[in-house]
Amino acid sequence: MKSSAVPSDPAAVTYPTTLRSVDLRGPAGRLEALLNEGAPDSHYAALVCHPHPLGGGTLHNKVVYHAMKVLNGADFGFRLPVLRFNFRGTGLSEGHHEGLAESADVSAALDWLKSEFNLPIIVVGFSFGAAMALVACCGTTPAPRAQVHALAALGLPTQGFGHQFHYPFLADCKTPKLFLSGDRDWFAPKSDLERVVATAADPKDLVFIPTADHSFTGHLELMQRSLASWLASSLKDEAR
Repeated sequence: MKSSAVPSDPAAVTYPTTLRSVDLRGPAGRLEALLNEGAPDSHYAALVCHPHPLGGGTLHNKVVYHAMKVLNGADFGFRLPVLRFNFRGTGLSEGHHEGLAESADVSAALDWLKSEFNLPIIVVGFSFGAAMALVACCGTTPAPRAQVHALAALGLPTQGFGHQFHYPFLADCKTPKLFLSGDRDWFAPKSDLERVVATAADPKDLVFIPTADHSFTGHLELMQRSLASWLASSLKDEAR
């Protein structure tokens, strides 16, 4: 793989940013989606998944937006094309919120990216979006997706909305994984998330941002730097 996948001087190369609507079709109907165009020589494409719709989550969520900027913005040097979409029943997306079925929406977005770019895919999810991304990429149904190069789970929940969340399939998920959360995340107490990550297959990294809550309030810049550092390391390892 070419070493240019991770520019040594991000500020040295800039590209115009173009945002366009995407006609994304999921199992429940049309999904509202936006694509931030990347550099023409991108070696990867990316997907970012939003938090729980019942908590007001949409593709415009601030954590989702800041994660997109890491993947797409010139300041971080990756300049990947990044797809964001609204889960079924959210915004202009058709269908109704169901819960676990939203993992199929993630699969539809991955299929679109594969068809559009035919590149390895970086997947980032926040909260509910992280859970659905892990199910879609690592769950046994469908089988783990070979085109997914790396997964970043931001604020992965272990509890919420009256439920406990478990991820037993992570034991067989050998895709590189980042678990990035605040150590004051009320949806994932630190000890709970540590237990989840302990059961996950390598390679994996667990990073806690001190004093940060579930939405990284007041810590979004540190969240971005942590995500960018892990991503740069993952891509450099692949280039060797």
